[in-house]
Amino acid sequence: MLSGKTALITGAGSGIGFGIAEEMAERGGVVLMAGRSRKVVTAAEKICRDGGRAVPFQMDISNAENVETAVGAMRKRFRRIDILVNNAGVALLSRFTETSEETRDFQIDINLKGTWNVTKAVLPFMLENRWGRIINLSSVTGPYVSDPGYTAYAMTKAGLIGFTKSLAVEVAGAHITVNAICPGFILTPNVRRNAEVTSPGSPQSILDRMAKSIPLGRLGSPRDIGKLAAFLADDDSSYITGTDFIVDGGSMIPETNIMGLKPDL
Repeated sequence: MLSGKTALITGAGSGIGFGIAEEMAERGGVVLMAGRSRKVVTAAEKICRDGGRAVPFQMDISNAENVETAVGAMRKRFRRIDILVNNAGVALLSRFTETSEETRDFQIDINLKGTWNVTKAVLPFMLENRWGRIINLSSVTGPYVSDPGYTAYAMTKAGLIGFTKSLAVEVAGAHITVNAICPGFILTPNVRRNAEVTSPGSPQSILDRMAKSIPLGRLGSPRDIGKLAAFLADDDSSYITGTDFIVDGGSMIPETNIMGLKPDL
């Protein structure tokens, strides 16, 4: 249970961030939901209607000054931040030779620098309390697999694994753990939009093909990620740090979709 704990979740207005916020609120945590748009306000209201405690904060994680101001307001109101979930991220697909510096830097600014900015602002409170949980949302794309068009995104997500391991070593003496979650195919609004772009006339067919390629036969849900995040935020995970967890329904297990016998089930 997370009763008495305060969790800051970035990118919490929808998708995985919202799933994590829902799960932590259900387990008794106070969730501080950060996002750039007003969607985070609506998302927090929904959690409150469902009986949880959630407070929205508008914050641009790519702007270090803005982050310091927002986190300062959180600290003034709640006096502590026990759990940090660095979930906010962006993915802009383009082939390497066609990727502009602007496209590359936008992903670096959010996925890497943004995580750095928020962690830098929150960590002093954890060090002061000599307890904390930091959870970084990486991806299977970058550290483990990739497809054409993901070079900039993959670079940032692989970088988060190095950030996770290095920071874990630095803060272990203060009883602060740092871990990463690497989601595979999760059914988020962004995935639905990509399916609509890929096949405007039949986006569900794209989602069905994705699900068929996954050994467990379905795309993951944001709450699947939320359950792992909640475990990593709890005392039950106190001896786990510097580790990255793959949550992909077994997507990376098959060696190929072409050769081999199909299971007779």
